[in-house]
Amino acid sequence: MKLLNNTGNLERALDVSSLRHRLISNNIANVDTPGYKTSDVSFQNILEKEQARFIGKRTNQKHLIIGENEQDPKILVDQQTSLLNNENNVDIEYEMTKLSENNLYYQTLTQTINKHYSMLRYVITEGRR
Repeated sequence: MKLLNNTGNLERALDVSSLRHRLISNNIANVDTPGYKTSDVSFQNILEKEQARFIGKRTNQKHLIIGENEQDPKILVDQQTSLLNNENNVDIEYEMTKLSENNLYYQTLTQTINKHYSMLRYVITEGRR
């Protein structure tokens, strides 16, 4: 059922956002650690590649897009750059910006999933409270 699958996609996106939050927080915590290299999640790239690979023919714009994405997020460590003399590459301002962006994304996802469950509850109770 596509309706319940939507919920699974939203939950999966919440999980990835939570993982990204942990990685960014870890980057910030290690801003002064010699030799520390930043980590991030590469989920958006995987999602875009998978969606481009599965393209179904739609005869009407109201039809659902064919294709599912079941890739796991990958954690990338940036070994190439170094900002400080101690081989650390954490840019605190950039990491704080990514953290704020991820917080907004997570809040949007939670609001979306709450609205989704609210609509399901409305349908199940047939509009009665």
